[in-house]
Amino acid sequence: MDIYETMINRRSIRNFSDTKISDDIIERLLEAANNAPSGGNIQPLSIILVEDKNKRNKLAEIVGHQPWVANAPLSMIFCIDFNRVKQWAKIHNTEFKGEQSFSHFLIAYADIICAAQNIVILAESYGLGSVYIGSIIESINEARGIFSLPRYVLPLMILSLGYPKSKPEKMPKLKRNVIVHSNEYHEMTDEEVKKAFDDKYGDFGGDPKEYFKKAYIEVLEAEKQGNDAIVALASEKMKKLDIANNAQFLFKLRYPADVMVKLNERVFEAFSSAGYDFS
Repeated sequence: MDIYETMINRRSIRNFSDTKISDDIIERLLEAANNAPSGGNIQPLSIILVEDKNKRNKLAEIVGHQPWVANAPLSMIFCIDFNRVKQWAKIHNTEFKGEQSFSHFLIAYADIICAAQNIVILAESYGLGSVYIGSIIESINEARGIFSLPRYVLPLMILSLGYPKSKPEKMPKLKRNVIVHSNEYHEMTDEEVKKAFDDKYGDFGGDPKEYFKKAYIEVLEAEKQGNDAIVALASEKMKKLDIANNAQFLFKLRYPADVMVKLNERVFEAFSSAGYDFS
């Protein structure tokens, strides 16, 4: 399979076998990460490899008891690491203030995503699957404690990897002409926006389980891996919130707008605890 086919056929995998990933393959994945683009080639990135079963269980617990994090033979925690850069600058009698610069933070965050995606694509070529876990941002302080992360090191993304037991169907995406703009931004009408998302998700329908296949595959995977009540709970919450369309599902149930804004307080407090101050 060529690179294009690999990228087009990639899926987020949440059902892993317990087959260990060989050290040789892990070394190649890490070398791919190390050769990813980096702003100024500063490389303010550290990757914590989590293979120990107890550590995997703790990691799964703090990100919302996601069973695939515990079951994957390897998880990688991607961290912005200004600790190492600050130490290097100090050694050479200069100063790095990345923890006070939002621009440095954004560039560093782009670095860790580039590194992670390099791993994702290379992993696919070895028959591995992977899934990104972003909810670690809700538990930064807990992760820093469990994995002994020093000041100025922020864990912001997890990549769980392993050999797939099963592969989900293709998830719906917006059509390419919706996200691509030629020479300048084209602002869509309400009708165009509605049609774009209707084309993506299709009819909302009345069967929650069928809907979850295209909009909330995590609950179906969690059900298969031991959380028998989660589909029923999600379905009941949909009824309670009187959710009648795709947008309401996303922004009233899956990512509730007020809850996501409220999360700012927890994230900013965790940043502050790690020594970051963008004020």
